[in-house]
Amino acid sequence: MAGSLNEIKNKIASTKKTSQITSAMHMVSAAKLAKSEQAAKSFDLYAAKVRQITTDLLRAELMNDGATNPMLIRREVKKTGYIVITSDSGLKGAYNSTILKAVMGMIEQDHDGKDEYEIIAIGGMGADFFRVRGMAPIFELRGIAVHPSFDEVQKIISKSVEMYKNEIFDELYVCYNHHINSLTSQVRVQQMLPIEDLDHNEVDGYTASFEMEPSRDAILAQLIPQYAESMIYGAILDAKTAESAAGMTAMQTATDNAKNVITDLTIQYNRARQAAITQEITEIVAGASALE
Repeated sequence: MAGSLNEIKNKIASTKKTSQITSAMHMVSAAKLAKSEQAAKSFDLYAAKVRQITTDLLRAELMNDGATNPMLIRREVKKTGYIVITSDSGLKGAYNSTILKAVMGMIEQDHDGKDEYEIIAIGGMGADFFRVRGMAPIFELRGIAVHPSFDEVQKIISKSVEMYKNEIFDELYVCYNHHINSLTSQVRVQQMLPIEDLDHNEVDGYTASFEMEPSRDAILAQLIPQYAESMIYGAILDAKTAESAAGMTAMQTATDNAKNVITDLTIQYNRARQAAITQEITEIVAGASALE
């Protein structure tokens, strides 16, 4: 019985230590989430301005459906590119499994073979997942910060846009978990290229005109790729915010479960201890009775 009591006591002690670790990780994730949400809000302001400028400069083409930039024109789709954003590690609840399951389902439904798509992986969990299944990414990026700067991810973003321009694939989607709130995220598959979501009605009533140097076309040649890159970067920030939220929720759940385990073990320990005491009293009484 003493051995059983010591085992329960050791389990309680180890579970308390685990609870302390998961509680600390929860607080760290909560701090990361607050910072990620602020970064995402700040970027939204920038993205809105870039979209406004791009839409204004393209207003005539959008109204007359006469776009000439190849990043605005839908071509025959021979191959599709997918940027899949996951985390580099686990302990994120269903964050990674949710998006990977959705991407696999989409690929199986929309494609007949591996020659019809290319995968660009951001995050080690996704890169390893696809490689194990014989779907090695054409390009991957691991180890990016929780709050990545544009410079940190510019290489993979620029590479993705360049591959589209070079017709490595004919359309590009970003697949990630969209952050809704600290408890909820939603799988989002967003088309990035060709750019089809610009609407001239967004600038209706805006009549100001400007003289542009070196020329309007030269500006657009630089601005349109930048707009596409900003959309991809925004998706990465959104996904990282969802990752922090998932990590916070997972650690809170782990902490709550540890507390429940401690409660159950404490009850089990008290019952075992009470049984041991009762047995000892019984043995003492029996021994005293035998001496009479």
